[in-house]
Amino acid sequence: MAASTHVGMQLRDRPEFNSKPKPLTFPETATVKEAVAAMSEKNFGSVIVIDDDRKVIGVMTERDVMRKVVNGDLDPGTTKLADVMTREPRLARETDDVVDWLRIMSNERFRRLPVVDDEGRIKAVFTQGDFVSYTWPDLIYQAKEMAKASVGKNYAIWLIGGGIMLYSLAMIVVVRSL
Repeated sequence: MAASTHVGMQLRDRPEFNSKPKPLTFPETATVKEAVAAMSEKNFGSVIVIDDDRKVIGVMTERDVMRKVVNGDLDPGTTKLADVMTREPRLARETDDVVDWLRIMSNERFRRLPVVDDEGRIKAVFTQGDFVSYTWPDLIYQAKEMAKASVGKNYAIWLIGGGIMLYSLAMIVVVRSL
């Protein structure tokens, strides 16, 4: 979980949180072929693998299909999601901070972030693209608030440097998502 060190926007406060389509979910016993058919029909890049209580236990992405199924010469009609999914993915809570997860996703180089409720049940899936819309004024505001809290009267110098760093991070996310 991301520990917020500053006051910022929560994931549930992003417009994407409520407007995103419901995540595509499957049990781990489903076949890769079933999941890929649904992904293709809905134009999704991943499926969330859930247990009987709708708690997230894994994620299968297009990349998993390419690397593990196609490259591994596995039969998608008989290969189960349990055999190729990424187990124990990073999970965010809807109350976690946007900037914290933007940084974590960039540093750890993953593109999909399942967002769960307090019981670990899937609520939404954020992608790096969802964070790209985190605009320049939002980043400046975040930098200003962080600088005020940590630097005091000399925050203008830190604001400029922090703004440049946050802008650079946002551009890295934009370039990676292309």
